[in-house]
Amino acid sequence: MIFAHDTEVSLASTVALINTAHEPVGLTSTEELDAFVTEWRWTGSRTHDEAELKQVLRLRRRLQAMWLAPEETLVAEVNRLLQDCRALPQLVRHDEWDWHLHATRDDQPLGERMAVEAAMALVDVIRSGELERLAVCAADDCDNVLIDLSRNRSRRYCDAGCTNRMAAQAYRARRSKV
Repeated sequence: MIFAHDTEVSLASTVALINTAHEPVGLTSTEELDAFVTEWRWTGSRTHDEAELKQVLRLRRRLQAMWLAPEETLVAEVNRLLQDCRALPQLVRHDEWDWHLHATRDDQPLGERMAVEAAMALVDVIRSGELERLAVCAADDCDNVLIDLSRNRSRRYCDAGCTNRMAAQAYRARRSKV
């Protein structure tokens, strides 16, 4: 394991949030946001309204701009997110989760809770000197981002079927040379 489990989950949910910008239907309604929140098991208060959706979409744009930013820029943005959301890290244990960090109150807006979780996970990436694990899918026709959590830093494609598609394409190219 490279990072703590909660950090890996936060990084994966951040990738999923950013990549909703590239999907044909990705967070265009409060119902889609509800489904995203359920899928990624976000806890805490919710308003289920357009204002909450807009806050999450603003965060998505902000995180997308941060993903491949130079280290100094990323650090400044992470610090700004933590400051804007008044993060106060604390160890907690709930549900099936053992000790992990929460840095917001349960009653803070969803967008702020999501921002702080992403920022805290990025803090671990930065402190570990692992920025090269933040990447963009290597498929020519895909702009999705990814987090490479493989031991040998070999992940090149996102989870949107690009790995299989590119392998099939390479196979067909090899077969055509025979």
